[in-house]
Amino acid sequence: MEIPFTKMHGNGNDFVLIDEFEKTVIPDDMKGQFAAIYCDRRFGIGADGVIFLSKSEKSDLRMRILQPDESEAEMCGNGIRCLAKFAFDAKYAKESCTIETMAGAVGVAMGYKEDEFSATITMPTPKFDRKDIPATGKGEYKERIKEYEVYAVNTGVPHAVIVVDALDAVDIAADAPSIRRHATFPQGANVNFVQQTGPDSISIRTFERGVEEETPSCGTGATASAAMAHKLGLVGTTVQVETKGGPLTITLADNVKMEGPATTVFVGSITF
Repeated sequence: MEIPFTKMHGNGNDFVLIDEFEKTVIPDDMKGQFAAIYCDRRFGIGADGVIFLSKSEKSDLRMRILQPDESEAEMCGNGIRCLAKFAFDAKYAKESCTIETMAGAVGVAMGYKEDEFSATITMPTPKFDRKDIPATGKGEYKERIKEYEVYAVNTGVPHAVIVVDALDAVDIAADAPSIRRHATFPQGANVNFVQQTGPDSISIRTFERGVEEETPSCGTGATASAAMAHKLGLVGTTVQVETKGGPLTITLADNVKMEGPATTVFVGSITF
């Protein structure tokens, strides 16, 4: 059968979106395998994950995201912006909506500024206690792993955060996997290397769990990095985060918010 799909990206973090608003397209027990096949950049479409958009009994929309290793992520900040753009363009949602994720419901405000789509996501409140990350031990997370001082926070998914003097000096492919799989993280963790670039700005590089490599951008990683940088006294409450794929704005007020773009790359169909 022919399966329509839309290829999208948020700051280079790219996704295949499958519209299941009216009906299930890929059976649940096949979604992981589908993601493994079509996320492949040589034998499939190529993506960091497959987003399934559907109706929700709790919110306006529901997002599920399956990763190249067939695992399901709790949520994805860049992915939510892509889903929001698709839903807005398809008239499934207006300028504001709520989206159900495994990490809870998130609010979205969105629209076009001239020809560029932008969405502001109300992110999950950052959690610093080990039991909430989750991580072994008690209290807030701070561990020495290899030569790095590692902090951790959950912003919908678990993130390790490491402040460094220079991102260019980090060999992320060599250093991140052992932190991502460290025994203190029973469910693993994304790994973010963070460089302060100004009083309210940071640059980051992120190695993503489930993708198992560095990605151009990570929305929950940008949020985690900004939250931890603020906690360490490096930045204020409005943080400009530069990812390899482009900028995101993180606001750390009563509600933590992430603002950034989403882009439709192309549409197509799969013979499945």
